[in-house]
Amino acid sequence: MQLLKAIQNNARLHPERLVFISPAKQMTYGELWQKSDQWAAFIMELNLKKHSPILVYGHMEPEMLISFLGSVKAGHPYIPVDTSIPLDRVEKMIHNSQTELFINVSDLDLTIESSVRTVTLEEMDKQLASSIDPFNWVKENEDFYIIYTSGSTGNPKGVQISANNLQSFVDWMLEDFPIEGGLRFLNQAPFSFDLSVMDLYPALASGGTLFAITKEIIAKPKILFETLKKSKTQVWTSTPSFVQMCLMDPSFNNELLPELSVFLFCGEILPVSVCQQLRERFPMARIFNTYGPTEATVAVTFCEITDEVLKEYQTLPVGAAKSDTQIILLDEENMPVSEEEKGEIIIVGPSVSKGYFGQPELTTKAFFNYNGQQAYRTGDAGFIKEGLLYYKGRLDFQIKLHGYRMELEEIEYHIGKSKFVNSAVVVPIYQDERIEYLSVLIIPAEHPFEKEYQLTSAIKKELGLVLPTYMIPRKFSYHKELPMTPNGKVDRKQISEKVFV
Repeated sequence: MQLLKAIQNNARLHPERLVFISPAKQMTYGELWQKSDQWAAFIMELNLKKHSPILVYGHMEPEMLISFLGSVKAGHPYIPVDTSIPLDRVEKMIHNSQTELFINVSDLDLTIESSVRTVTLEEMDKQLASSIDPFNWVKENEDFYIIYTSGSTGNPKGVQISANNLQSFVDWMLEDFPIEGGLRFLNQAPFSFDLSVMDLYPALASGGTLFAITKEIIAKPKILFETLKKSKTQVWTSTPSFVQMCLMDPSFNNELLPELSVFLFCGEILPVSVCQQLRERFPMARIFNTYGPTEATVAVTFCEITDEVLKEYQTLPVGAAKSDTQIILLDEENMPVSEEEKGEIIIVGPSVSKGYFGQPELTTKAFFNYNGQQAYRTGDAGFIKEGLLYYKGRLDFQIKLHGYRMELEEIEYHIGKSKFVNSAVVVPIYQDERIEYLSVLIIPAEHPFEKEYQLTSAIKKELGLVLPTYMIPRKFSYHKELPMTPNGKVDRKQISEKVFV
């Protein structure tokens, strides 16, 4: 596989170059390659079923990278699982994947109910060092990794990403983004979140260095900013929510990160206001908006957000598809829509997954063959204008309130445009299984009002100019911060639970 050969080449040419820096440890390319060979040999001696996945449990330890490469060198895909994931969900992943091996690289003493072999670092380090024949490596259409996402039934779905899928993604990243040449990448997303793939493998393929910031660091703003200052980050990869949180501190600017040259965003809608602040605070850095689901290997479209783009667009496009990929939009009858007409986003191309591991019925619903290529129904709404894709929210975020069909993300977009608002999340309030009204939770910007009702009145007045009355939330509440998931996204589930309490 080209990606593994590129990492091997970096280890051969620059064995002493740092590949990973975490708060407690750091690791060189030479150590990564030698250790992953050693652990691959350990795995191969276990005689696991051919291509059976290996679960790797931890949180941003360098040993997670060693385990990933050790697994694929031994011919097995890996399943990254962060320590923030509840154990009952981990058990479901073990059951669904039928894994025979659980590698625990954390210092947590776990009790796993499932009858799966659990190994620790100490056991694997006893293996004699050896070199692994590339013949054994995961290749072509074989699974490279499996990432579990939420399922509508409450059971996680394992998205299979093959060596070919990942190669298509990495090739695109190194070709169309200015991230080559041994740069330092910020690793903010846990490895169980596919956004981490956007920094992990482009960094390893290009001889770069990953600088990890853990959940413990993120939870303490003072330590977070001290760590960022030390990081010497050149390539920033995160959700918009995470950088929005950082922007709340005035010290988040090019004095803190003087070498930062590229921002890469994915996972959520990127607000114009966030980009405007970044352009002011990091005038030399380039900003890219990207779009894509886990099922199509992280991202498939991109758009550079320049000053000209910010002047031209009120809603930022997610951009044009990568060269080997096609985006088509279909209506409810599965017919292509016209230019600027909204439809479901369908992704066609070599980075589209083969489907969900061990779940053929779910796979058949979401994946299909389109003109000889793998295609995926995203469940996202969008439209295309002048060759650029615009994301218009989840189709399942559409709700019906008093007979009116509406999209929550459209309402959030307009509230977020208010000069009095930093960010907002709209939650439907149910009564007897029917939506009774909408509630909005807001992090306010600076404003001149003494009372909250005055602020609410001002925001509602602005909304009245752009939204029909039935789309304006009934209840407004104000907060210093909104809960976020370990992946750096706004935690809608936790917000809903708080609203209902």
